[in-house]
Amino acid sequence: MLSERRLEVLRAIVQDYVGTEEPVGSKALTERHRLGVSPATVRNDMAVLEEEGYIAQPHTSAGRIPTDKGYRLFVDKLAGVKPLSSPERRAIQNFLDGAVDLDDVVGRTVRLLAQLTRQVAVVQYPSLTRSTVRHVELLPLAPARLMLVLITDTGRVEQRLIDCPSPFGETSLADLRARLNSRVVGRRFTDVPPLVQDLPESFEAEDRGTVSTVLATLLETLVEEAEERLMIGGTANLTRFGHDFPLTIRPVLEALEEQVVLLKLLGEANESGMAVRIGHENAYEGLNSTSVVSVGYGSGGETVAKLGVVGPTRMDYPGTMGAVRAVARYVGQILAES
Repeated sequence: MLSERRLEVLRAIVQDYVGTEEPVGSKALTERHRLGVSPATVRNDMAVLEEEGYIAQPHTSAGRIPTDKGYRLFVDKLAGVKPLSSPERRAIQNFLDGAVDLDDVVGRTVRLLAQLTRQVAVVQYPSLTRSTVRHVELLPLAPARLMLVLITDTGRVEQRLIDCPSPFGETSLADLRARLNSRVVGRRFTDVPPLVQDLPESFEAEDRGTVSTVLATLLETLVEEAEERLMIGGTANLTRFGHDFPLTIRPVLEALEEQVVLLKLLGEANESGMAVRIGHENAYEGLNSTSVVSVGYGSGGETVAKLGVVGPTRMDYPGTMGAVRAVARYVGQILAES
């Protein structure tokens, strides 16, 4: 375990390197920070930090930079995330409050996160499997054709066209709509199948085929794998950090194009807390020079999806974590009120 003084030296090195982009020397540290010890003691502390792998010397200059291990200790020892200012909080609320539907909420969230953190923002759409049914609408398009509209508690809307085996009258349609909603509204998607399985038997024989077709379409919609959707924004921000990527930015851009990779990264945020993956902690090789800060969002204390940012390891961790957490909280509030 490092002593508190050496931790303070490490914190100072991380802060200076993130702020200046320049390797940090002992003289600069003693001038910029009140460490309460002589430059010789700071040099000795830096030697120990380097020996233990928390900082490294990038070239022959006297300066040192944090390693992945150093950033990890810095993040683990953070007393707290940097709170947003009142104007920042108001700006978030005003920007997100203007959203008209779920796509708009996700799109605004991505743009906002990218602007606040100046990193790449990634937002996952609310997962259907964690959602509850708000309403099922059945609309007649032709005597034997319907549209099924499924609306979730998170504001997500799924539409499906249904070709019925035989014409289905208005009275039967209204009856099916009412019975369906009475059974499934407010229920988790995973709970729906057993609640509706006996529904066809309660209809006249000539209507059972259509009722079964409608139910089959509804259940397919509930379990559809295509639900894992992402929106990404702010990729151009990476170009500002070209020198932070050792060889080329290409592997990072290629990784960001892989939706499966991003979903896995976001998935590492646990249900209630925040996940920070630094450098080589990211299993995907193309992201070894980046850090990922992610957190879950949702309403009523339940996480329905994840959001986060990807940027170079030389990142303002307290500020980025504060912004990600604040935006997640506001998105959760919007979903709760929608």
